[in-house]
Amino acid sequence: MKFESKIFTEPELEFGDKHHHPDPRLGLFEAGPLQTPLGDVIKIAVVGSAKPIEDTREFLTAASAGFAGKSEKHPNLHPDFPGLGNRNPFRCKFEIADGATSAIPQARLDKIKQEPDHGKAVEMAVDEIVQQLQAIDESSNRPDVAIVALPVGLIERVWNAKVDSKSTTEKEDSGGSDAPNFRGMLKAKAMSLSFPIQIVWEDVVDDSVVIPRKIKESSARKIQDQAGRSWNLLTTLYYKGTGRIPWRRMPQEGEFSACYIGISFYREVGGQQLFTSAAQMFDERGRGFILKGRRAQTESRGRHPYMTQDDARDLIADALGAYKNHHMHHPARVIVLKTSHFRDEEADGIIDALDAVGTELRDLVWVQESTSVKVLRDGNYPVMRGTFVDLDGKGLLYTNGSIPYYGTYPGMYDPRPLLLCPHKRSDSTIAQIASEVLSLTKINWNSTQMNQKLPIPIRAARNVGEVLKYVADGQVSTDYRRYI
Repeated sequence: MKFESKIFTEPELEFGDKHHHPDPRLGLFEAGPLQTPLGDVIKIAVVGSAKPIEDTREFLTAASAGFAGKSEKHPNLHPDFPGLGNRNPFRCKFEIADGATSAIPQARLDKIKQEPDHGKAVEMAVDEIVQQLQAIDESSNRPDVAIVALPVGLIERVWNAKVDSKSTTEKEDSGGSDAPNFRGMLKAKAMSLSFPIQIVWEDVVDDSVVIPRKIKESSARKIQDQAGRSWNLLTTLYYKGTGRIPWRRMPQEGEFSACYIGISFYREVGGQQLFTSAAQMFDERGRGFILKGRRAQTESRGRHPYMTQDDARDLIADALGAYKNHHMHHPARVIVLKTSHFRDEEADGIIDALDAVGTELRDLVWVQESTSVKVLRDGNYPVMRGTFVDLDGKGLLYTNGSIPYYGTYPGMYDPRPLLLCPHKRSDSTIAQIASEVLSLTKINWNSTQMNQKLPIPIRAARNVGEVLKYVADGQVSTDYRRYI
């Protein structure tokens, strides 16, 4: 077997005035967002407990003046945040109105923290926060976006419920934990509000706060410097507050109109039955659209979920319909990414839907997050981000790794590659698919760093699944901002 390898150059992104740059932060600084805001100010509300609310106000005020990056050794990894004056990277201001804050009384927070049952504690916390958000929504200070500023004590109580010892985790996208998920439940119950929300942990707005190791989302969670936090938080608030795209992957000359669809699976609340997590559809302009699928089938004992041919056809047909409603035509090419293998009946259903609208170019790709194959590099540094190996039709792709632009490897552990497995009915070469997947890792408006592991259709479909399990069929929003 012959292996061919190469290293892809860092994909370019497009910003305002068709400016392009590989770095989201420098691109925003030089040219502003791809889609500029309609107004001069993004109105922000903040709910939570009293101290994090005040800390959030102080942090945004300080960010308006700007922060210096923390490292002179790696200035591209830790750049300055220029503030919101004449060098404003977002071309607008962010303001918290005097009447747009609401604090949960300490007595209620204590009651939540003292509740012994995990599920009930999560529900109590969500209900209190949503009640505060609804009051603001019904007031004269309705915002464009709301920050939910969580104190450490509340985080410790409700986030632990997500990793309760009774929870179950299965492989091959079989739904993950069935423990109560605070984030998913809150996003679901906030779906009816007129604005999206952004959850902010207390250590983001207060450097002195320490998050206990046991409740960190991962052992590698490490709080960024003030400049880095400002870049990330304000980028997210810009996207959620305006509905406009900060950047998109740089279009290639001669590229066909395309639709990217990520498919994942999630477990329904209180049961073992699986559903299809939305195909999260993205068009070539970066706009997202949420779709909820039907019940999934499983191969054995609730594992290895898949769609029937009819359900796969209907799901893709719905995605194509959403694309046409927005663009007034169907895409010339469709790329479907999934983290479980494509059964022939799934592929047949997808192809049926594409044939029905005349879309001739298609790629169906199984994205595996773990593989026993890896690449070693001479010296002490990990392999380069963008390293690709053609494994006789399958592709090994490092979306994390050493980044020359940063001058270092920005991770803590050895990077793990993705294994890309195209279905036999795909059109593109594995190298073409890998290059495109690498560019799709940079479409993440929750982060401005370049070392993102998963392409946006997969990452988005998973985020959506966490929320959809708590949403009734008639209340599903198609707006991606509501899920991240």
